[in-house]
Amino acid sequence: MPENEENYRKLSKKEIGQEIRKIKGWRIVKGKIQRNFEFADFNQAFGFMTRVALEVEKMNHHPEWFNVYNRVRIDLVTHDVGGLSNFDFRLAEIINRIAAKSR
Repeated sequence: MPENEENYRKLSKKEIGQEIRKIKGWRIVKGKIQRNFEFADFNQAFGFMTRVALEVEKMNHHPEWFNVYNRVRIDLVTHDVGGLSNFDFRLAEIINRIAAKSR
């Protein structure tokens, strides 16, 4: 559960539509927001995942992610609210910033 659980809430379909347009590279897939990243090699991909891990631990809001060599897929959803929350979009923005610095 996110660190400030009183500050997170499930978003409506309208809010989700508004938020998804604000974050580059993310799309809605099966009720989650998802983005695929590709890096030069495994070390760069793993370094990215490590930097993301440090940030998600601070938020206590953890992604579903999959790594194969230089590719990382991240899915975000808030299981506690049964859908997408404002924390998913906040984390997506953080991940985008980390990815921009990781290449």
